Amino acid sequence: MKKHLSIALVCASLFLMCSCASNNEQAPDFDPPIMGWSSWNYFKTNISEEVICGQADALISTGLAAAGYVYVNIDDGFTDGRGEDGRIRIDTTKFPNGMKAVADYIHSKGLKAGMYSDAGDNTCASLNVKPYGLNVGLYGHEVEDCKMMFDEWGYDFFKVDNCGGRHLDLNEQEQFTKIAEALAQCENKNINFNVCRWVFPGTWVIDIADSWRTTHDIWVNWDAVKTIIKENMYLVAYTGNGHYNDMDMLEIGQGFPPEIERTHMACWSIQSSPLVVGCNLYEMPEYSIEFLKNADLIAMNQDRLGIAAPVVQKAGEVYVFAKDMEKFYGPKRAVVVSNLGDEQASINVDVAALGFKGDVKVYDCFKHEDRPELSGNFTLTIPAHDSEAFFVTGKRAEKSEYQAEEAFLNAYTEINEQDYEAYRRPYDIPSPHFRESDSAFMGFYATDLGGWEENWLEWRNVYSEKGGDYVLSLRFCCPDERDITLSVNGEEVYKFDNIVCGLDIEWDLANTKVTLKKGWNTIRLSNGEAKMPAIDCMTIKRFE
Repeated sequence: MKKHLSIALVCASLFLMCSCASNNEQAPDFDPPIMGWSSWNYFKTNISEEVICGQADALISTGLAAAGYVYVNIDDGFTDGRGEDGRIRIDTTKFPNGMKAVADYIHSKGLKAGMYSDAGDNTCASLNVKPYGLNVGLYGHEVEDCKMMFDEWGYDFFKVDNCGGRHLDLNEQEQFTKIAEALAQCENKNINFNVCRWVFPGTWVIDIADSWRTTHDIWVNWDAVKTIIKENMYLVAYTGNGHYNDMDMLEIGQGFPPEIERTHMACWSIQSSPLVVGCNLYEMPEYSIEFLKNADLIAMNQDRLGIAAPVVQKAGEVYVFAKDMEKFYGPKRAVVVSNLGDEQASINVDVAALGFKGDVKVYDCFKHEDRPELSGNFTLTIPAHDSEAFFVTGKRAEKSEYQAEEAFLNAYTEINEQDYEAYRRPYDIPSPHFRESDSAFMGFYATDLGGWEENWLEWRNVYSEKGGDYVLSLRFCCPDERDITLSVNGEEVYKFDNIVCGLDIEWDLANTKVTLKKGWNTIRLSNGEAKMPAIDCMTIKRFE
C-alpha cells in the first residue's frame, strides 16, 4: 500500500514541505494523482474480458497511454457470488480466463490494472432493479480478498465503494481503516487505494488512502460538473503529500460540447484530481482526445507539488483558481479562470490576487503559446460554462488574504451520523461545515467551529519573506459574544474575547498584531470550550 502515512508522518511531511519552500528548494517527490480509464461510467456492469482488454488497447492506439493514462480500472460487474470456501466466484461467461489473465494482459501492454470491491457485504450494483453483487463485498473477508486481488491476481489499484457498508450500517472510519490494514498485509506494497464514499469522509481518510471521492457520482450534465467544482472549492487543504481529493471520473468523450469539456479538464487538472476517463474510448470525438492529451493541463495535474488550487478572485459566477507549480513560492503558478454561469461574462484578473507584483508572463495552456497582450491586470471575457487556463510567471508577492476555504478544519467531515466517535465530538454540538453565501468574499465561509478540543481551523501555508510583525484581521460573524484563541506556530499568542457582530449574517473585523518567522507559518483558530464565530477569511499585512 502506497505511502499511507501516520498522523505524525503527515505533520512531518508538511513541516518538510514548508522548510524546503522557505529555502527556495523543490518539494519532496510524491506520487501524482493517477491517470487512466474506468469501466463504470459507460459500461456499468456490462463488462467482459473483451471489453476491458479492448479499452486497454484503445488507450494505446489513441495516444492516451503515452500521455500518462496508464490505469485500466475494472469496476463492478465481474463477480458471481461466493463459493462455499468463501472465495469470490468470477463470472466466467464474462471473464472465461479469470481476472489474473486480464491483469496480465493489461500489464503486457505496459499499463496498470485496477480492481473494485465494497466495504460492506454487497456492491453498488446490488441497488439495481435486478440485484447483482450480493455477498461479494469485503466485509468479513478483508484480508483474504485483498491477498487474492493484489498478490494472486496482481492488480495495482483498488476502488472500494460503500453501498454494502451503508447497508450494514458500518462505522466507516473503522471499516475503511480495516481494509487499509488488510492491504498493508499484501506482499504487493504499491497498491493505490481509493475510498469511494461519495462525500468527503473526514480528515481520518488522509491517513489511510491515496485518494477519496468528495461528491456523489458525476453524470453527463452541466449541473453535475458545476456542483462538483463548487464543492471542491472548500476542500483544497486536504489534497497534498501524495493524497488527493477525487472529483470522480471524467465525462469527457460522453457528449459534452467543447466548452464544458474544456472546463471539466481544466478544473480537474488544477485541483490535482485523479484523471480517470469514463467513456468508450472507441467513440470519442477528436476534440475530446485532444483535451485529454493536453500536455500543459496534464503537467498542471501531475506537478510535483501535488496541491490543489483555492479560489483567489471571484466576479459573479466567474472564478479564478491559482496554485504554485514546481516550487513552493516560486515564480510559476497555474491559473484557471472558469465561468460557471449560464451567460457570457467578463472578469478583470488582478495580478496581485494571483500572487504576483508587477508585470507577469502569461502562457495559454489551450493555445500552447505565450499571450503577450496579457501582462499587468488583464480582462477576460469567457463564454458560459467555458474556461481559460494559463501558466503565469513573475515576481511573487506575499499573500495577504487567506480564505476559510483554504484552511484545514481538523474535525471536518460530511458523515455527520458517525463523527461523534471519530472526533470525540459532544453529541449536542454540530460538526464544522461550509456554507455558500454571496456575502462571503470568495463565496463560502466556515461555521460551527469550536465547542470541543478537536474542532479547530488552521492555515498551514502563511508565508513571510523576511519575518517580523504583521497586522492580522479576521472577518467573522456571530450574533452573540464568542471567543477565539489565536495560535502561531503552535504557541497561543492572543485571545479575541467576547467578539460579536450583532446579526446573522453581518460580517465584522477583529484585529491584532502577530509576529511571523521567516518562511512558512501556521496560524490556528480554536476554542475548546465554546462555539467560535463563523469565519470568512483572514488578512495578514506587514505592520508599519
